[in-house]
Parts: sequence; structure tokens; C-alpha cells
Amino acid sequence: MQQPDELPAEIDLKRPSAARVYDYFLGGAHNFEIDRQLAEQIAAMTPNLADTMRAGRAFLRRAVRVIAEAGVDQFLDIGSGIPTVGNVHEVAQAINPAARIVYVDIDPVAVAHSREILAGNDRAAVLHADLREPDRILAGAADSGLIDFSRPVAVLLAGVVHFVPDADDPAKILDTLRRATAPGSYLVVSHSTYEDQPREMLDAQRLSGRTATEITLRSRAEITGFFGDFTLLEPGVVHMPLWRPDAPSDVADQPERYGAFGGVGRNDRTAG
Repeated sequence: MQQPDELPAEIDLKRPSAARVYDYFLGGAHNFEIDRQLAEQIAAMTPNLADTMRAGRAFLRRAVRVIAEAGVDQFLDIGSGIPTVGNVHEVAQAINPAARIVYVDIDPVAVAHSREILAGNDRAAVLHADLREPDRILAGAADSGLIDFSRPVAVLLAGVVHFVPDADDPAKILDTLRRATAPGSYLVVSHSTYEDQPREMLDAQRLSGRTATEITLRSRAEITGFFGDFTLLEPGVVHMPLWRPDAPSDVADQPERYGAFGGVGRNDRTAG
């Protein structure tokens, strides 16, 4: 396979990328044949998976809109993938043109494409970093000049914590991120689950092991625990389509079929 000119030469196009598979399911253009092959294999086992990906993106858009309308003007999107359809900076800056966004991803392809997409937007930046190094992410976000952790910030973890295995202590990672935020900050988490899922969904999860980022499915209780002492906004941690849908008609008959929970928490701690 010929390497596209805009990508670093060290990127291995012989191995599928989770970010590019996700981009493909969302209808993006930043993916390759190896990614599309894996995506089609997964889709054959779980025909509603593309809908699940879109439901996750719709949940993120709704959460960002709620947070921006609450007055928060800085967003740290960790595990952002390729900012393709309905990305965070478009949603936030449509509400507040002064909103600032730092995207973070471990995938060099996602980072390369993100930098291309964000060229000319001086209120958005991208970091190449791993969620398992939260201190490095926090330092990089502050060094970008776009995030001031003395003010309220929204930390977005949409569809990324399930890529952190239990051995890497995701609860500690989330605790580090929460502790770095000022009162009035928000945490957004969406996370794949095994609860209420058919066997074919669990089988498809095994295919994620073919990418560099295997998925760990968790329960609603485990996912709720990631919010720590943050106050959960209504309706709490729920199947993604149930979190503040734009209209009742947007909720499918079986919202659990999307295989993920989502929630938004607010830092209501007293300053100092």
C-alpha cells in the first residue's frame, strides 16, 4: 500500500487503527482499506454498530452544547480520534466563538489529520498523548495556552476509557483528571458495556483486539464510579440516546442496543 504524502512515514498501514475505523463508521474520509476491512467484519457481526458510533457522537454533541450553554468556554477532548463529523470545536464555537479546544489522541494518524483539519483555527490545538499519562496531558494542555485549569474546563472522555485495561487503573487516571479541574468544571464519559448486550455484540468486542487498543467492557456501576465526587447531571449515567435527547422521537425503542452508557458530571466542590 502506498503511503499518503501527508502522513508520517513511520505509520504502519498494514495494521488497522481504532481511530480510523471509528472515522469510517461516522462517514469520514480519513481511513484506509485495512481499516474498512476490519470495520466491515465488525459490521457484519453487529449490523447496528454504525448507528452506535453515530449515537455516541450525538451524545457528545449534546453534552458539549449543554456545557457551552452553561458558560464553560474551554474543552479538553481526550481520545478525540479524528475530528470528523460533528466535532467538538464546531459545536462549542457555534455557541461561543471564543471557545477553546485541545484535542488529545494516541493515534499518530488521528493527530496528523487533526492538525490538518485544525490549520488556521487559533482556538484549537491537538496533542499526541496517551490517556494513561494524565499528568503529561494536563501539562501539555496548559502549555498550549488554550486551557487555564484555574477556570472551569470540560474534560471529555467520549468512547475512550474502555480502551484502558483494568491493569492500567483507569479509576486513578480519572481521579487525576478530576482533581486538576476547578469548581464549575465538567466531566463527560461514554463507555461501552456488556450489560443488556446480545452475544454478537460481545463477540464483536473480541475483534477490537486486532487493533492496538482493545476494548474492556464495564458495568454501569463501574462507569458511574469514574465520576467520583462530581455531581451527575440528570438523568445520570444512562444508555446514550436517553441522555437529554433533542426530541422524544430521537430515542429508539431499544436504546440499550447501542451498547454504551453516557453521563455528565459537574465539579461542585468549594474552591480552596
